[in-house]
Amino acid sequence: MMLNKIKRQVEEKIGKELIFRFNGSRNQIEEFKGVVNATYSAVFTIMVDNYGVRSFSYSDILTNNLEIVE
Repeated sequence: MMLNKIKRQVEEKIGKELIFRFNGSRNQIEEFKGVVNATYSAVFTIMVDNYGVRSFSYSDILTNNLEIVE
């Protein structure tokens, strides 16, 4: 399944500083740096300096709402 592949890819990036692009509501695009902090069964967390910790689901990557730019 596609979500399992995405989950493995995110798990490989734990502890690495990456650039993320989030496509929010009303076509607002937010780009931020962060470190993948932890992965869980349905979500993963990113440690971001300005915001603290943010969580996203693996389906956010699948639906292109969140992109890992690296």
